[in-house]
Amino acid sequence: MKGLEKLTQSLAVALTQLQPRDGAELLSQQDDDIVLEVLRAVSPEVVRPVFTHFRGRQRKRLLAAASRAEAEQWARSETYEEGTIGRMMEEPTATFTPDGTVGEAVESIRDLVKHAFVTYLFVVDAGGRLVGIVTMRELLLADRNARLADIMLTDVFFLTPELQVRDAMKLVLNRHFPVYPVCDADGTLLGEIRGQTMFEEQAFEISAQPGKMVGVDREERLLTPWKRSLLFRHPWLQLNLLTAFLAAAVVGMFQDTIDRVVILALFLPVLAGQSGNTGCQALAVALRGLTLGELKPGKEKALVMKEGLLGLLNGGLVGVTAGLGMYVVATLQKNPSAPVLALIVFLAMIGSCVVSGISGALIPLTLRKLGADPATASSIFLTTATDVASMGLFLGLATLLITR
Repeated sequence: MKGLEKLTQSLAVALTQLQPRDGAELLSQQDDDIVLEVLRAVSPEVVRPVFTHFRGRQRKRLLAAASRAEAEQWARSETYEEGTIGRMMEEPTATFTPDGTVGEAVESIRDLVKHAFVTYLFVVDAGGRLVGIVTMRELLLADRNARLADIMLTDVFFLTPELQVRDAMKLVLNRHFPVYPVCDADGTLLGEIRGQTMFEEQAFEISAQPGKMVGVDREERLLTPWKRSLLFRHPWLQLNLLTAFLAAAVVGMFQDTIDRVVILALFLPVLAGQSGNTGCQALAVALRGLTLGELKPGKEKALVMKEGLLGLLNGGLVGVTAGLGMYVVATLQKNPSAPVLALIVFLAMIGSCVVSGISGALIPLTLRKLGADPATASSIFLTTATDVASMGLFLGLATLLITR
């Protein structure tokens, strides 16, 4: 028995660390009763994507072996969109009617706690509508003959299944309840969700954001097989290569200018790196605002204008330092165009930082408007914009002011 429990626990831990498809493949090698125990040991947010990869007879066997409530919950959760409360909710643990007595509820809970963790008693009417909640404290202190309707809290806060997790987090920020009921618009009780589950999902989403910015799939884990990791990452690297060719093409357009003024090549990475950092700062702030819901509708223009202004100011300040550096280097090389070269670096730095700041704000906003994840490979698109802008402005100004 201990060996079986140890196996179940180890599989449950592995399931939380694996990509859903890999988790399903791991469980497919086990007996159905072990698979069910593992699925019951992890959160619904882990179960749902794994269960979608079960096919054919195994899926039918698991649905048949599971309780009716579990089977309905697994099937129902798939009807809701990704990242919503409905995808993560569990079946209600303890539901009672208003006319039930405290004594009857206590006896029922004694059986429930053998296989479930009970936090609140949900009181529903004949139509399944949530009419109240009974806390364990009230249940223990009340008279055994008292009706649940007499001791329940009637002003019930609940979440709806269509609600995005990030929006739900804002609603529960000052509540800190261990469990929240999930109801439809009419108040019919559909399930429950633990506060810990929501916080874990939000923390996971935030931790996955840096990876998504560079093309790492949110489902990839440390234990993901290298073949699947390659499949996740490589397409984005190919896209990055194509965008790099675009930046290289811009440099190629000014090859004659570089050949005539070799010192320009020395400052190309300076311009690209500085403008890239400026864009990354704007991108980080924009993504954080979108994730936390701080960016209200109609405020997008203000965000873009702010980042453009910051790019102008930062570019000007950094441009002075970079221009001075160019002047010193050009003077040491006895280049007669040292003052002009310094001016070119100054102007190019300002222009590229402005473009980078605006791009850092616009790229996630555009991705969201197109229905894509704002963080998805956003840094790849940003790198392209900053490289093209910085190199194009720098070499274009040099061509205009020196070689002509």
